[in-house]
Parts: sequence; structure tokens; C-alpha cells
Amino acid sequence: MKIIAGLGNPGTEYAQTKHNVGFMLLESLAVRLNAPAWKEDFFSAITEVRIGGEKVFLVKPLTYMNNSGEALGPMLSYYKIDADELVVVHDDMDIPAGTVRIRKKGGSGGHNGIKSILAHVGSEDFARVRIGIGRPPAGWTVINHVLAPFAAEDVSKIRTAIDYLLPAVECIVTDGVDLAMNKYNPHKKKAKKQEGSHEAQESGGTSA
Repeated sequence: MKIIAGLGNPGTEYAQTKHNVGFMLLESLAVRLNAPAWKEDFFSAITEVRIGGEKVFLVKPLTYMNNSGEALGPMLSYYKIDADELVVVHDDMDIPAGTVRIRKKGGSGGHNGIKSILAHVGSEDFARVRIGIGRPPAGWTVINHVLAPFAAEDVSKIRTAIDYLLPAVECIVTDGVDLAMNKYNPHKKKAKKQEGSHEAQESGGTSA
């Protein structure tokens, strides 16, 4: 039994904001897997699916972002689910909009939703699926940035990132986070020396 949690804020006023990319991915995953209707329990919207024969709860905490752990902590405890059976999808300002990263475990990286989960779960051994939203523009506060909709030029990048991550999240469940990281995290391509030149040119994506 596993939990895939997407972080965000409840309410229509937040639905298309950068902070809600976790909700966006969970909603897309629910459609992809023909999940039953969402129900409220454990201060969350929850639906249950099967991925590769595994029972999986899809969870959108309704406690608001900064208190996400208040929903997830009790749910893990009630179902006796270990932290390493939890996958958390969330926004990340430290990577460009539309960039994706999968991590096996770690600290909060300054993300208040992850801070809350760490405090209430009592372990950092849960996988994170991070969707980049980029840094705030000049003159913007962090709060203004994360609670604003995506710029028009970033909307398609986020949609592409979510579509890319749907099979990646399923891979975490069926094959483990290590394989998913290796398969879906972007990697730098090895530099190649041009013939007759001592300079190597690097191509490809950003390192994981």
C-alpha cells in the first residue's frame, strides 16, 4: 500500500497557481487511471487506484500547503504505511519552470509543505517529484510568485512536465524510485571533443 500525495491549496482561487502543480498532477493521474470520485477523509481529498497490482491512495491535502503534514502524518500512521511508501509531488522554485526532478529523500529545500510533512511524518525517507516553477521576477515576493498563475509562456511547459511525469510516478510504484530517477531525471550528456580541437562542448539537459 502506497500514498502519492500532490501538494497545493484548496479552493478555486488557487487552482491554477504555481503552488498547485502537485494537485494538477494528481488530478491528471486520477484521470489517466480512471480513478473513482474524490472523497474527503484525513483532511484530504482521496481516491484509491491500482498501479501494477499495488493499492495506491492518491491524496490532495486540504489543510493548505504549509500544513500538509497534518493530513499525511495521521494517514500514514492509521494505515501503518512507512515513509518510504510515500511519494510527494510539489512545486520547486529552485529549478526553471517545467523542469522536473525526482529525489529519493532529503530535507525540505526551504519548501514549507515539505517542512510540515517532515515534522509530522518524522522521517525524510519519502520520494519527492519536483516540478520547477522558477524564481520570482524582480520585485516580486515569494508569496506573490507561488500564488500567481503561470506566465503564458510557461503554461505549455508545465503541461508537458506533468504529462512526462505521469508514467514516472507509476514507475516509482512499480519499479522503485532508483529506477525512476535513472529513467526520468534529466542528465548531462558527456562532453565530446571535436576532432582537431582541445575544447569539449557540452550538450543536453540539466543535471539531476
